[in-house]
Amino acid sequence: MISKKCKLLIIGAGPGGYVCAIRAGQLGVDTIIVEESHLGGTCLNVGCIPSKAIIHASNEFEKARENAKDNPLGIRADAPEIDFSKTIDWKNGIVDRLTQGVAGLLKKAKVQHVNGRANFIDGKTVDVTTAGGIVRISTENVVIATGSKSIELPSLPFGGKICSSTEALELRKPPKKLIIIGGGYIGLELGMAYAKLGSKVTIVEASANILSMYDDDLRKPVEKRMKELGITLHCEAQAQTMSEDGKALLVSIKDKEVRIPTDKVFVTVGRKPNLTEFGLEKLSLVMNGSFLKISNKCLTSMRDVYAIGDVTGEPMLAHRAMAQGEMVAEIVSGSKRVWDKRCIPAVCFTDPEIVSVGMSATDVVKNGIEVVTGKFPFSASGRAMSTEREDGFVTVIARKDNHEVLGIQGVGAEISELSGAFTLAIEMASTLEDLSMVIQAHPTRAEALQESAFSALGRSLHM
Repeated sequence: MISKKCKLLIIGAGPGGYVCAIRAGQLGVDTIIVEESHLGGTCLNVGCIPSKAIIHASNEFEKARENAKDNPLGIRADAPEIDFSKTIDWKNGIVDRLTQGVAGLLKKAKVQHVNGRANFIDGKTVDVTTAGGIVRISTENVVIATGSKSIELPSLPFGGKICSSTEALELRKPPKKLIIIGGGYIGLELGMAYAKLGSKVTIVEASANILSMYDDDLRKPVEKRMKELGITLHCEAQAQTMSEDGKALLVSIKDKEVRIPTDKVFVTVGRKPNLTEFGLEKLSLVMNGSFLKISNKCLTSMRDVYAIGDVTGEPMLAHRAMAQGEMVAEIVSGSKRVWDKRCIPAVCFTDPEIVSVGMSATDVVKNGIEVVTGKFPFSASGRAMSTEREDGFVTVIARKDNHEVLGIQGVGAEISELSGAFTLAIEMASTLEDLSMVIQAHPTRAEALQESAFSALGRSLHM
């Protein structure tokens, strides 16, 4: 058995874990990070990055197909084809470059990387099973950053035709017929991408609406685009099981069993924290439902044991985990830090994209806050018109008494790139007057933020 000692041990090298390790190393903290799979975790390897690569490829393919038809731009092109296997190779190349980059950054920060499966002995000791044997690590501080995994339906276990989001990103050929169970952001992102690649897509959602975390007006442009792509949507429907011949999914729609033929089924009904099979039961940790309960310093109920990322609950977002990881590294190094974020941006990479930052219209009603709102549609934007994507809008919500901005929401093509501006506006406690006085470049989609502030102030310029 090999023995090691460190000041900080991080279990899990996803976005939260590796950022924590890099920052700790930069601060001179003796750090070890343990990962049994690939550096970068779910997000980098089988989530955020590869899914966006496939979404990009599907968008480009759709553009090429549109250019093969008569179009107002006057572009002519032969009927396009896609070698999807080559697309997957390109996607894998991006992932490889990024994982190598993470490895390089850890090395630069003088962080030790142990590849293997961790198992807690106690709150200060962890055994790691590696290819070369057991490595016992004694530490002063521990960070649990083990992430999450796809939820599996008992009647539809993963395997064969039944895929999690991980397998959905590895297919070498788009299926002719595809059913997606779950109308959340993962299911819709994948569904719209595969529809553009030529799959006949059906989405089965148990609740009354898709994207239930967003307000109605944000969903409507996405629903319209889904219809244009030929996607069939069944809400208030329950997936049952595969048919006996394995060629169809049996779905209960309004108490009637329907047989829907399919080649593949993607199950995207949510994710659950990875909190088993590494000895966590040996620690005395207080839970918050199925997640680890943490303080505003990401401390668990045990001294010197921290938790970050998906294991700590919603929102289960990579950028939240990164911010938590950076903060914990500084706390361990001796800095005084607490979690004091006004908002965390949520982005849905559907077509069109959705961004929600801060409080929504539903939130302010629930909290009884008097507000003023302003809205600017992209149909009034010269930039949107010149790119043939006029669908969507930006809405700003502010307090009625002092005009402090509480929330900004938007839907539109590539609006994810405005999420930083939306978030900064709220983090800096901007008012409507602040947003109205910022000079935005013309013509850009960013003008919609200023115009929505003008609208809320009752002095719209371009509407």
